[in-house]
Amino acid sequence: CLDSLINQTLDDIEIIVVNDGSKDNSQKIIDKYALEYPDKIKTYFKENSGLSDTRNYGIERATGEYIGFVDSDDYAEKEMFELLYKKAISLDFDITVCDVNVIYEDRQTVISSLVKEDINTPEALKEQMVNIYPAAWNKLYKKSLFDYGIRFKKGVWFEDVEFFYRLFPYVKSIGTVKKALINYVQCNSQITKTFDKRLYHYIDNWNGIIEHKCIYSESSSVLFPSYLHTLMRIRVVLSSIVSINSISSFSHNFSVSIMSTSIVKVISSSDFSISTIRPLRLLYKIE
Repeated sequence: CLDSLINQTLDDIEIIVVNDGSKDNSQKIIDKYALEYPDKIKTYFKENSGLSDTRNYGIERATGEYIGFVDSDDYAEKEMFELLYKKAISLDFDITVCDVNVIYEDRQTVISSLVKEDINTPEALKEQMVNIYPAAWNKLYKKSLFDYGIRFKKGVWFEDVEFFYRLFPYVKSIGTVKKALINYVQCNSQITKTFDKRLYHYIDNWNGIIEHKCIYSESSSVLFPSYLHTLMRIRVVLSSIVSINSISSFSHNFSVSIMSTSIVKVISSSDFSISTIRPLRLLYKIE
């Protein structure tokens, strides 16, 4: 990861490395790179508090005009930030995005950002909301977007989705670079194979989006079908992992029975058809 960043073709780059309380030899590696590249790398050590808080910590210390995120087990193509930056300044885009190269143990596959062309109208932005790949790390963000106080939600899974949709009302334009510039390394533990109560964060986060008046009131026509799809998708995922009885006995606000009731209520109270559901194309790692 660090090799891919210090070798970026964009010369004017600030690399903020935050050690989130790692107990292994990560700090030795960080110190080595910081000593070798003092003009590029700034290092910080903090007590362990999770991915979201670590990203927020870095945001507060960034001094550049734009901000990007790279997780330590992923790596960027050497021209990634030069291409995203040049695209950003070409038409003063708020966000620029690229495609994703997903790395598995036995294969690789390219995933589209789903942004087919540059976007700079309110109507096009609204339509793109649920069709964009909502990961934090295949994008470059204008730093001024963070002046609105939007940060990653602490202590949850799927924090990228929740963050992105709260940021979206402040985004006026998106530029696209149609190249796979970030390498997203998949770990062995897959979310669809492992049951953990934090799977319910998927619904918690979407409830926050739906309840956010600034977002939902303006974009309910595109957000509502995706919200419904999320309820149905998490129901299917959980059912495929463990039995209904074992899930229903789990103590949480969003039990399967409640989700099922919510789905029925939503379908019966709306102009619903299967064709209106927009699939969410999401990939996640479990830390």
